[in-house]
Amino acid sequence: MNDTTVQAAGCVLWRRSPVHGGLEICLVHRPKYDDWSHPKGKLKRGEGALAGALREVAEETGYAADPGPELPTMHYLANGRPKQVRYWAAEATTGHFTPTAEVDRILWLSPGSARGRLTQPRDRDLVDALGHPIEQT
Repeated sequence: MNDTTVQAAGCVLWRRSPVHGGLEICLVHRPKYDDWSHPKGKLKRGEGALAGALREVAEETGYAADPGPELPTMHYLANGRPKQVRYWAAEATTGHFTPTAEVDRILWLSPGSARGRLTQPRDRDLVDALGHPIEQT
């Protein structure tokens, strides 16, 4: 990996439905890209990946999160530059969503619905990876 790789981190944010107790995954909508994705963002200088992932969750969703297992790392090109995004499973604890210019909506969806709503196919792999560690909780 060279210094031109963009370092980012995020979480597959989940909770138990307050209605039926089933697993729900939080997706964020970014109006700039008109896409649905997991909360994630670039790391600040000197910031650890997990700390950055939790900061991005808080900034984009308004929720604090309890991190769980690390999920697969994604590698792809973004604006012609290599990007590496480390992800963790994280359970939403407390918080409330407030729309911003960066994220104007969030949705809590079942894993199947989340897979269908995600814009990037690579993000669907993270939903599948989440299912395994969460089933043991």
